[in-house]
Amino acid sequence: MALTLELPDADATFELGRALGRVVPPGTVLLLRGPLGAGKTCLVQGVARGLGLPDSAGVRSPSYALMRVHEEGRMPLVHVDLYRLEDPDELAELGLEEWFDGDALIAVEWVDRFADAFTDQGIEIELCYRDGGSGRDITLAGTDASTRAAVETLRAELGLGGAAGGA
Repeated sequence: MALTLELPDADATFELGRALGRVVPPGTVLLLRGPLGAGKTCLVQGVARGLGLPDSAGVRSPSYALMRVHEEGRMPLVHVDLYRLEDPDELAELGLEEWFDGDALIAVEWVDRFADAFTDQGIEIELCYRDGGSGRDITLAGTDASTRAAVETLRAELGLGGAAGGA
């Protein structure tokens, strides 16, 4: 069951990411979608803190580097930004596939640019601007039993019980 939340500001986005980072199992892929400035990188920064990465890890958008690996937490965090890629061959050149089927958490921003390469393998996360421009809405949905369980664990971590969504 998908989890939909209203996030009033960047701090709430970061804190949701931190909670997510505490509950995701190794090998999870976060499939991040949303317009520029919607909070994808902010969420991943929170995930990094939830994994135990220190502030000094410097998690930031890998827009120009395309992929950054942080190994200071309870599992490696592979942070990928596909915004600047245009060709599927460029995706293959990143070497991202070596991280799949391992113990890393892979966070892929702009996954919609190469959606066919990431079908049915993670937690789909959609961030969008709230009507009126204040805050964001976020929806998280697992694509398999393991990631659906992670979303339900997050729901419990947030104290939302069995509700279909929350605010």
